Amino acid sequence: MRTEDMLKILHQYREDAIVIPGRGGNHWIKMSTKPERDLAFRGTAMGGRSSFALGLALARPDEKIILLDSEGDILMGLGALATIADKRPSNLYHFILDNECYATTGGQPVPNAKKIRYDLLAQGAGYPSSHAFDELDDFSSNIEAILNEPGPVFVSAKVEPENVNEPIATRRRWQTRSNEQVIVDFKNALGPRAA
Repeated sequence: MRTEDMLKILHQYREDAIVIPGRGGNHWIKMSTKPERDLAFRGTAMGGRSSFALGLALARPDEKIILLDSEGDILMGLGALATIADKRPSNLYHFILDNECYATTGGQPVPNAKKIRYDLLAQGAGYPSSHAFDELDDFSSNIEAILNEPGPVFVSAKVEPENVNEPIATRRRWQTRSNEQVIVDFKNALGPRAA
């Protein structure tokens, strides 16, 4: 399935969730109707978004958190799966968009990409709910129910690669706001945390 198509369907069910766009962020920010609730940071470390999402989910248990991750991120930070499963944030929805390659750096293949079952990795780490999709219609038919399950929920979606074969330094950034502005907008949208 195409990343943009999958995200359009997810967007229909977003409601008021906080979204941390990583993989597919270039599509997400164009369709998001609540950019102040999107944490689209620049220059994040590969593999770090899941730990960040966990911290946010624990700090804001009254908010639904949707993380758009990649298989490369998962492989760089496998330990985060066990930690998320251990902490069991009921408000965390962890999506990985699996394109079987490191698209950002030129499309190098992810090792063993055709055989890895990320949903089973999450399940083995202790996620109470995990799903895998490779067909858009199947994803579309199930997404509403998935977003109503108690978290943490893990969703692996096979997507087509979108390789960008130009030097990273010359690419146009999809993040349209500075990290500082993302934080200011987010704080203003959420307001102070209830005691």
